[in-house]
This record gives sequence, structure tokens and C-alpha cells, in this order.
Amino acid sequence: MHNKTFTAVAVGLGLIALSACGSSDTKSAADAKTVTLVSHDSWAVSKSVLRDFEKKTGYKVHVLKDGDAGQAVNKAILTKDNPQGDVFFGVDNTLLSRAVDNGLFQPYTAKGLDKVGAAYQLDQGRHRVTPVDYGDICVNYDKAYFSAHKLTPPQSFADLTEPKYKNLLVTENAATSSPGLGFLLGSAARFGDQGWQGWWKKLQANGVKVVDGWEQAYYQEFSGSSEGKKAGGDRPLVVSYASSPPAEVIYAKKRPSTAPTGVASGTCFRQIEFAGLLSNAKNPTGAKAFIDFLVSKEFQEDMPLNMYVYPVLNGAKVPTEFTEYGPAAQHPETMAPGKIAANRDQWVKAWTSLVLK
Repeated sequence: MHNKTFTAVAVGLGLIALSACGSSDTKSAADAKTVTLVSHDSWAVSKSVLRDFEKKTGYKVHVLKDGDAGQAVNKAILTKDNPQGDVFFGVDNTLLSRAVDNGLFQPYTAKGLDKVGAAYQLDQGRHRVTPVDYGDICVNYDKAYFSAHKLTPPQSFADLTEPKYKNLLVTENAATSSPGLGFLLGSAARFGDQGWQGWWKKLQANGVKVVDGWEQAYYQEFSGSSEGKKAGGDRPLVVSYASSPPAEVIYAKKRPSTAPTGVASGTCFRQIEFAGLLSNAKNPTGAKAFIDFLVSKEFQEDMPLNMYVYPVLNGAKVPTEFTEYGPAAQHPETMAPGKIAANRDQWVKAWTSLVLK
């Protein structure tokens, strides 16, 4: 994620194709030693760690990046009979049912899965997907703004509808953005099937601004991000991630002693990302080796500072910047994949007519 949260969780950033060389029609010996990973734009790994995998297994990894998570999942479903690659990484719990119901993956139990936290294994023992990371979608606030206005930052969903926070929040479109959808699901988890629409009506009356995607919200509208300041962003509240404050610290030209942004801890929704062996993969053996690698200690400990997400492997070390500036939420809102599956599309439709009318 600073590619994940910091460039590509938002939908509509265009498609990037870094595809394998050579014709896909002929499977040569070289092809048998190639694993093609299909992912969203935020995929990132240290070169040395990827080299280790290639050296240990003899497989060469090619990466095909297919835009935002939602775009990438939809494209993978459309091409499932003749998939673009062998492994898919980046389907999360908000879109998991869409992927598995469309037969995107074939079962595989990864080596080392027994060391992955049970709370992240959402496919009910069927192992069509393997959990790789998690993060929390939360409202972030601009500390300087709230200090200057002698205002206490909001901490809960309920706080956001108070008059003192009028015209301060920017969020992403739930129909086109992964964090936007997560924020909608968080509100539904918090207020229930009947209550979430009433809360959004209050939020709308309180001047919430909706933009297409995360990049626009965070880089252009949010006054607390370094880019937002330059762009004249005037909204001190934004829907982003619990790991955004450490990213602000790490990417600052001069590292500050404290993060310039904070997290409203009572507004978080837990997002879990998975990888899966694609149905009809041309190199299933290589794909399995790569999925094993994704839950290995080496990859899990390398991942946080590359994608700004947390490891799912028990005992994997988390960077001090995360624990200091962006600890994961203690009590995030969650929702069972089955409930998301049953309600997601109608909720997004209702949200669109309610908030974007």
C-alpha cells in the first residue's frame, strides 16, 4: 500500500499491464518455470525477497497489475476460463463472495497456513483463498487543524454527524472505491441493516463530500496529507487507513517526531486480503509455491513497509513505525462474508440513491 493505500486502492486509476514475454498460446519449458501473478496496482515486494523466492524454487515471477482491487477482480472473473495468470492476489473480504461464487479459484491449502491467525481464514475450511494481510479502513484527521480550532477530533461514527464537524469530512464513492465500500460496510455493521441509512442521511446533512476514489480524497481534498496541503485540500477528515499516519511519517522529507495525522479509532472496518490459485492456471505447481511464499515469514515481515498492511502470520514482526504511529484498531467493525454477499449490491445501490442524489 503506499502503493496500496497511497496510490491504488481507489478505483479508476487505469490498467497497467506488466505481462510476461512471449506468446501465451505455446507453453514452452521456460513457461513452466514462470509464475504469473495477477494483482491490483498496489502489489509491492522488496527485490531481494522476490529474488530469494526465485532462487529457492527456480520459478521466475511475472506480475500483471490490473488497476484497483475491484477492477482486478472483475477482470479476473471475465477471463477465468483462460486466465491471465496463475495466482491472484488482492481480493478482500468485501469482494470475496463475488470471486468465489464465480468460480475464480481452485482449492489449495498453503504450507504454513496453520501459523496464520484463524480470524483471517474466512473461507470456512474450503481453502479457495489464503489470507495474506489485513488493514483497517478508518477516518483520519489532521491534527494541526483540530489543534488550531481547539476542537476535539471525532472518535466514532456517531461523532461524525455532530454539527461541530459540519463540512469537514471527505469520503470515497462506495460504488467505485475499496475504502469507500469498507466505510459503508463499517456503518452498516455499526448501525445495523435498518439504521445505517438514517446515519448517512445525517452525515449528508452535515456536509460530507464524496469523491470517486481514495487518491483524490487523500491527495487533493484532505488537509492533513503532505500532498493535500500543497493542493489546497480543506477537509481535515478523510476516510483512509490506520496505516496512513506511519506512511506520512516515513515518506516525509524530514521525519517528524509525531505523525501529523491521527485515526478516529471508533470508525474502523477490518479489511482482509487474500491470494488464490486461479482456476485453469497454466502453472498450478508454481502457483502453489508462490502462495506458500506469501505466508512465509520472510514475505510477511517484508510486506508492511511495501504495501502498508499488517501481516497475518502469527509471530511476524511489525515495523516499529506501525506500532508507534499507526497501531491496528483494537475493536474494528467486522462483517461475515456471507452477510456482505447477501447485502453488498443492494446496499451500494441504496447508498448511491441516498447520498449521491
